Amino acid sequence: MTMSAIKIECVLPGNCRLGESPVWEEASNSLLFVDIPAKRVCRWDSLSQRVQQMTVDAPVSSVALRQSGGYVATIGTKFCALNWEDQSAIVLATVDKDKKNNRFNDGKVDPAGRYFAGTMAEETAPAVLERHQGSLYSLFPDHHVEKYFDQVDISNGLDWSLDHKIFYYIDSLSYSVDAFDYDLQTGKISNRRSVYKLEKEEQIPDGMCIDAEGKLWVACYNGGRVIRLDPQTGKRLQTVKLPVDKTTSCCFGGKDYSEMYVTCARDGIDPEGLLRQPEAGGIFKVIWQFLFLYG
Repeated sequence: MTMSAIKIECVLPGNCRLGESPVWEEASNSLLFVDIPAKRVCRWDSLSQRVQQMTVDAPVSSVALRQSGGYVATIGTKFCALNWEDQSAIVLATVDKDKKNNRFNDGKVDPAGRYFAGTMAEETAPAVLERHQGSLYSLFPDHHVEKYFDQVDISNGLDWSLDHKIFYYIDSLSYSVDAFDYDLQTGKISNRRSVYKLEKEEQIPDGMCIDAEGKLWVACYNGGRVIRLDPQTGKRLQTVKLPVDKTTSCCFGGKDYSEMYVTCARDGIDPEGLLRQPEAGGIFKVIWQFLFLYG
């Protein structure tokens, strides 16, 4: 029989104030991520263990790979193209022009190249903010922007089912993981429904990714864990607890995409809390080790 054990290590004690949006870049064996309030996009080379970074002029909340090379990112209320070589950001589109206190939050690119990202009001303290100020947008490959809906509190985790027919989305303060029917040809979404409601100890749903079996992994902010959900049955399948409270997002990467990378935050933890969780703000790697038991 086989049993799996989980190994969790802090691969980068980077002390992010608010680490987010981990993305694996296969071509360079690197993990991209952002530190929102520090206005930094980082690239950690898993082979050399070195980190390169680029500083931008406003809070940067998500980063994604660009087909033509380089990256795209959500900076303030702008969709931008990043040129890593000369460390420049080119604005592709701006949203929420009437809401000076807003910024983008989580974002991800769909299989047809549309960059989905939502906004929120800037927080006065972690998860404390003016409610219903955000909207969900998508930047299309031709650089036009479509708005899907508004009244969002904290626009967060997003991903697509393996057959691309379902779009999953989290508005954090609803404590729900939602699903929409998705039309990959047009980028249209419809028929919103909840597939999982978080339990009290799971705290606030944040970033999210999907695995090779079509199950969702959700990072639980203040819950110190990532949970694996079956969106078909609405059941929680697994809980992975981390040695930090403010887990923010997750993605798969590494060789064969068999490792999970988890980002977290330091902001909002008091000095006593930091003594208890010295690795807060680091990047964690989760590996499933399968043990074969013969008897």
